[in-house]
Amino acid sequence: MSRRIVFVTGGAGFIGSNIVAKLAEDRSLDLVVCDRLREVETGKWRNLAKHPIGDFVHPEDMFDWLEKRWRDIELVVHMGAVSSTTELDADKIVRSNFQLSRDLFRWCADRQRRMIYASSAATYGAGEYGFDDDNDYEALARLKPLNTYGWSKALFDLFAARQAARDYAPPQWVGLKFFNVYGPNEEHKHSMKSVASQIWPKVREGHAVQLFKSYRPDVADGGQKRDFVYVRDVADVTRWLFENPQVNGIYNLGSGTARSFEDMARQVFVAAGKTAQIEYTPMPPAIRDKYQYFTEAKMHRLAAAGYERPLTGLEEGIGDYVGRYLSQPDPYR
Repeated sequence: MSRRIVFVTGGAGFIGSNIVAKLAEDRSLDLVVCDRLREVETGKWRNLAKHPIGDFVHPEDMFDWLEKRWRDIELVVHMGAVSSTTELDADKIVRSNFQLSRDLFRWCADRQRRMIYASSAATYGAGEYGFDDDNDYEALARLKPLNTYGWSKALFDLFAARQAARDYAPPQWVGLKFFNVYGPNEEHKHSMKSVASQIWPKVREGHAVQLFKSYRPDVADGGQKRDFVYVRDVADVTRWLFENPQVNGIYNLGSGTARSFEDMARQVFVAAGKTAQIEYTPMPPAIRDKYQYFTEAKMHRLAAAGYERPLTGLEEGIGDYVGRYLSQPDPYR
């Protein structure tokens, strides 16, 4: 019998492992993970431990592995990236987030294999042009990311859109502009974890938590807003895209509603059955001028493409995250 392979780069990471968990529900699929697990103490291996995978590949062996088995590959899910917005090595960011993505896109185009990849809401910068996932080349080109990470993602979106316009693209290619994703399997991310995960230990113990002060007079401390999207929705959308190969292009993936960091923190306290205690701490100077004060995904294009499942609101998502994962001895999905 031939194998049905879904190849997931970054598959042991936060979003990638949730996608693996969702796709592994279909036992006819072989989920092949390409990633680095690093030290045992990071716990990344635990992100995969509950789900069968067909193989594990290190990034330096990726193209050799793909070339040997390309006929069995149905889909490449490219989640691997340098995701830290504070990474100082711009060459490292470009190598990982643009050049590797470019080479993988070309490989999928040449072999006519489908590809779904991670873009980011960081491409929108301060949001001066809104948060509409317009696929027009000029609309993509005028975005102004605030950091190197966002720029690298915007650069690849432009490359993908240009290649598709030249009819040199995979048979299905989809970029997902993730907004602020939270949920299980983010323990290894340390300072890049969601606010919910970062504050949980103090919430659990009934202590006060810290949020950043605002440095804009029109925004209260803790009033900075993000579109928080539960990682369960990310996995569900990816599964839907796998089942709908006619869908192509770049799409926002958020909840569709901006909520404040204070809202998120208060919901964690509610889910824990504790009285909210919130304090405000200075924002590090290094990120003050690169800070997004508002993001909100426009989700109409994904709905127009046929995705009908309701997206998870903050109250439901935090309640599920705390109840089923953060508060449990084993918090992994």
